[in-house]
Amino acid sequence: MPRISKRVNFENILLARGVLTAEQLQSSLGSTSGVSLEKYLAQNPAIDQAKLTLAMAEYFQTRPITLPETLVLPPALLELVPLKFWKKLKAAPLMKLGEVITVAFGDPFDLLAQEDMAQRLKLKIIPLVARETEVMAALSRSEKKSDKDMGIEMESIMRSPENEVEISNLDSDKDDSLDQRLETADEAPVIRMVNMMLIEALRTNASDIHFEAMEKTSRLRYRIDGALIERPSPPRSLHNAIVSRIKIMAELDIAERRVPQDGRFKIKALKKEVDIRVSVLPTIHGEKVVMRTLDKTNLAPSLSALGLDDFAYEAMRYAIEQPHGIILVTGPTGSGKTTTLYSCLQDLNKPDVNIVTAEDPVEYQLQGVNQVHVNQQTGLSFASVLRSVLRQDPDIVLVGEIRDEETADIAVKAALTGHLVLSTLHTNDAAGVMARLIDMKVPPFLMASSLILAQAQRLYRKLCPLCKQALEPDPKVLVANRINPEMFEGHLIYNALGCPKCNHIGYKGRAAIMEVLPVSEQIREAIVKGTPTAELREIAVQEGMVSLKQCGLLKVVSGITSLQAALEVTGGE
Repeated sequence: MPRISKRVNFENILLARGVLTAEQLQSSLGSTSGVSLEKYLAQNPAIDQAKLTLAMAEYFQTRPITLPETLVLPPALLELVPLKFWKKLKAAPLMKLGEVITVAFGDPFDLLAQEDMAQRLKLKIIPLVARETEVMAALSRSEKKSDKDMGIEMESIMRSPENEVEISNLDSDKDDSLDQRLETADEAPVIRMVNMMLIEALRTNASDIHFEAMEKTSRLRYRIDGALIERPSPPRSLHNAIVSRIKIMAELDIAERRVPQDGRFKIKALKKEVDIRVSVLPTIHGEKVVMRTLDKTNLAPSLSALGLDDFAYEAMRYAIEQPHGIILVTGPTGSGKTTTLYSCLQDLNKPDVNIVTAEDPVEYQLQGVNQVHVNQQTGLSFASVLRSVLRQDPDIVLVGEIRDEETADIAVKAALTGHLVLSTLHTNDAAGVMARLIDMKVPPFLMASSLILAQAQRLYRKLCPLCKQALEPDPKVLVANRINPEMFEGHLIYNALGCPKCNHIGYKGRAAIMEVLPVSEQIREAIVKGTPTAELREIAVQEGMVSLKQCGLLKVVSGITSLQAALEVTGGE
């Protein structure tokens, strides 16, 4: 039997290496009590562990290694899988080069564990043999070092090379003086802390930075690919100073702490020039700040860069080339509507075209485009701005959002009088645009004459390509969401796992799925007749429209996203 021959070989090596005498070997074989011989020997204090390690290395035809008592394992390698997994396998990652990782095993006989590790890491493993006690000690030492580093990370940032920062326990309800706030906001550690928050946001491609006051602590979080990730936070005693520093940068009133404030500023870092939009909100424990990063490099340079399917791209391309009419993009807040409209504007932005926008707020500043900031508090509403814009001889008008009957009426009439109008609306799908405009008192015949295209979109999370894991779809999920299982036959679908490259989320980056409904002659006739939304949708699908849900499932079949992530944004469609 192969297993017996292997055992005999290992026993011969133990005898040849002088790990055991023949009598000791027979005694050991009779004392294992169901425990494997190698485990029994590893736990026996009378055995020379160095010789045992050499014997195991010879048996597996690999190299032995001694792990120094001061060795701290690389954090980047430890984070490839949870630390408890390394401990369970009695394995210590030592070095990684390309797709090859060198790992020291304290129990090289656990071959199933090594196969499991190779499958999780998706790397080629070069195994080394080390003493089990050395492996476990290195893992424990590295775990303590990691915890210690996390605890002192904020403390080290807050210390100036020249000065010590004195940290006092300030009562959150006690209002420090304006002079004190100005003074602390200009201190070097506070400035470095705010700079660090901004730079980390740029490095991780975070869309928002949340800095909020809790009862006894401050909390710092970044929204990365739609998920909030918590980071080590500054001391609570410096919360007010950090908020004041941000207010100074955004030219807000640092003395006012009772009402919300909004502002913006621009930074240059990591070879980027990024606009930062600031919102300050008073809460019961102090002020909360949300900073949104507006990086122009994230904008699609053209419509073709949005990754649309052929039908959607041709429909959008045809729509924006029309001399007049209205194009409406719909979707919930944060679904990328503005980015889509800006991509259209970048295709349309030419020297012989006058483009004017009315936005609340102006998110990205575009070269060659006249952008107007709508301010409801000063009476500068979308409707009033739109009236003024139409007197500016525009060819193309972008209205940030159609919110009321007056704006809808002006936008539709502008489309009928020779202007190309682009705007957004809040509806669940593309076919719902017609019902929403009728609800805003737009006559069906005017809508049918002016509307060129309606589009609905969602942002889905893209799977991290380094750690995505293949799996079979859950039949219960398919039934619950009315999905035909035949769609996945012959295709691998993937799920999120998590690794350091994706901040252990399992997803890296986001993209849009779009449902594009071009207004054909048949659709126009149906609008004039007052056809219900469900029937309009059926007509559009017959003419080639891909629904949001179908579009999301196609991304799952392509391996770009997971079924869970697709259903998060389209499940109710």
